[in-house]
Amino acid sequence: MSNLRDRAEKAYETARLHLLESRGAHGHWEGRLSNSALSTATAVTALAIADHQLNGGIPEAHEQIHAGIDWLARHVNQDGGWGDTLLSHSNISTTTLVWAAFGTVKGADERYPEIVSGARRWLTEKAGGDTPEALCQAIIGRYGKDKTFSVPILTMLAVSGRIGPGKNAWKQVIQLPFELAALPQEWFATLRLPVVSYALPALIAIGLVKHSRSPSWNLLTRSLRNWATERTLGVLERIQPPNGGFREATPLTSVVAMSLASCGRVGHPVVTRAVRFLLDSARPDGSWPIDTNLATWVTSLAIHGLGPEAAASLSPTPLPWLLQQQYRERHPYTNTPPGGWAWTDLPGGVPDADDTPGALIALLHLSGDKPTTDVVDGASAGIDWLLNLQNADGGMPTFCRGWTNLPFDQSSCDITAHTLRAMELWLRSGTLPERQEKAMFRCIRSGLAYLIKQQAGNGSWLPLWFGNQDLPGEGNPTYGTSKVLVGLAAVAGLPEMKGLGLNEAIRKGLLWLTETQHPCGGWSGGKAGNPSVEETALAIEAMASLSKVGDAASLDLVESLEAGVKWLCSEVERGTWTQASPIGFYFAKLWYFEDLYPVVFTTASLRAYLDLVR
Repeated sequence: MSNLRDRAEKAYETARLHLLESRGAHGHWEGRLSNSALSTATAVTALAIADHQLNGGIPEAHEQIHAGIDWLARHVNQDGGWGDTLLSHSNISTTTLVWAAFGTVKGADERYPEIVSGARRWLTEKAGGDTPEALCQAIIGRYGKDKTFSVPILTMLAVSGRIGPGKNAWKQVIQLPFELAALPQEWFATLRLPVVSYALPALIAIGLVKHSRSPSWNLLTRSLRNWATERTLGVLERIQPPNGGFREATPLTSVVAMSLASCGRVGHPVVTRAVRFLLDSARPDGSWPIDTNLATWVTSLAIHGLGPEAAASLSPTPLPWLLQQQYRERHPYTNTPPGGWAWTDLPGGVPDADDTPGALIALLHLSGDKPTTDVVDGASAGIDWLLNLQNADGGMPTFCRGWTNLPFDQSSCDITAHTLRAMELWLRSGTLPERQEKAMFRCIRSGLAYLIKQQAGNGSWLPLWFGNQDLPGEGNPTYGTSKVLVGLAAVAGLPEMKGLGLNEAIRKGLLWLTETQHPCGGWSGGKAGNPSVEETALAIEAMASLSKVGDAASLDLVESLEAGVKWLCSEVERGTWTQASPIGFYFAKLWYFEDLYPVVFTTASLRAYLDLVR
């Protein structure tokens, strides 16, 4: 034990110092998201179409377009396809988009004939044919009833000319009911739109270009859409952030720009600002990331990883910066009230129920458990924001209450557990008004009942925003189970939670973790795939947290926990522990990795282990 503790101490110190050195001079963390072939393909296409519509009128885009195409050519996978990141398996979505990008940029097919023909062969094999119908059906089949990303892909195929000329191509594109965006925003949850809540810009822009290029034969429908065109363009302009980037997301912003440019709106202010965003967010190597940054999210994670004592002693403290990131007005995009936090400090962010509890936990850690009035007021507003967001099933959605039509708007286990952790921590602070404490108890109890109901028969939980590309279905039960167990550990000591089956849920979850641990001591997303630093660290933190709870665990975790710590220490000692894995799971099955994830998760897990054994 003492030898392992010594190794863990050294590994923790390495991780802690690396984390601190990753902080900017401004006092917070920004991280670095992976380069994305998917983002690069969509950005190149949007810029090329806008430039073409303006007869070469965007000179600064010319070099960037060709730099993007060259980057894509250099990073094709050996099988001829592309994955979302440089560590991702080839998939039909990204390969289709890259193939379309080569078709959009003049001369790209001729410059890279082998790469383009290889992409076509890959798509033919995976789609069961090379006809437009076969390819479009394969894409629709990947996403099912969720049109959030399948229709943008079809749109990009149409504007690139890859599925035929003129109206024939647009027959393959599903018409989105963009006219509904002209209705009051409060109605959107009831309308059960075919895209998730945060994809409203795509709904409008793609709906408009489809209507423009292939209008409905129904005179009434066509007239309604003609009437709605200017109104929905006004909505789109109103919800666009000042820097032009919808959600700070390159794919979403690109789809809006290429769609409007393709229907004669290239001079519209929305397109102008979107093009500016794409040019400003391009990287020196010619690529684009999936999002600009996750500054608020990784800062909250880093503060949690360091723990209350170390966080409170940070100089300069990121506390004022974190308070500044709280939304103080109703958000124009999702219409949610003030009080939440987004994942980024940039204007394209949208408040959500994962970053808000992360910020709430960080505020208390940074305050040294003695929060000032402004911190308590901010926390109280954030907690009210979460209370108002909770769904009727007891779970927490990401952005909007009641939007339960599609998976990425439904309640999720990892976000619900994160909310329980934040609320329990603030309950213990004793700084909130009694009426709010009572509401928090009700929220925790409902959330706990939801989590127990969502536990799979094998004891695991699935997360919403993280996955594992090596597992069937691409879910990540290791991430989900670990996050839920940490949340359950936080509320296990509350007497008000008795009688809900908490202890049995914890026991089953821990048993699943021990049974899926690899012989080497590490964890992957489940029994398949190779262990990763991130997944192993998350499992260690969950086990260490519950080892302190006592009867709630009712399992001997020492052997499993020590094996995991040994594996993680070995990775740190070898210097391989900072290589991030593509476990980030964006909306509509888009992958990413973040350079800080292995660093913050390793720091948090080793600190939790050392707190247990010291």
